Amino acid sequence: MTPQEVVAGFIAAIESRDVDAALALLAEDVSYENMPMDPIVGREMTGVVLHSYLDLSTEVEWRIVREVLDGDVVINERVDRFHIGDGWLELPVAGFWEVRDGLITLWRDYFDMSAYTSQLDALVGDG
Repeated sequence: MTPQEVVAGFIAAIESRDVDAALALLAEDVSYENMPMDPIVGREMTGVVLHSYLDLSTEVEWRIVREVLDGDVVINERVDRFHIGDGWLELPVAGFWEVRDGLITLWRDYFDMSAYTSQLDALVGDG
């Protein structure tokens, strides 16, 4: 698979809320970085984080607005949507992916943390 196909497969697995299928596309030593938080290193720990996000939602859509390819690097501008409770959390994201030997070795997302937390609080409350 090309790097673009690997990333598309990963996103499809996320949208299906199939963490095992998503993890199968990650290198064992993947670095998952939600800027500005500390990196999550390793497939197993990334799975823990993915479950924490996906288990809150009943539906997930990651709409790709545009995508740029440069060798083993895929860059996409997305709107990540999570149906939580009675509404949707919608988060604009810029994602950077590096793929080696058919596996994602780096997944770095840039987004506005306050937009995420304020929407999440509105959907689930702060306690």
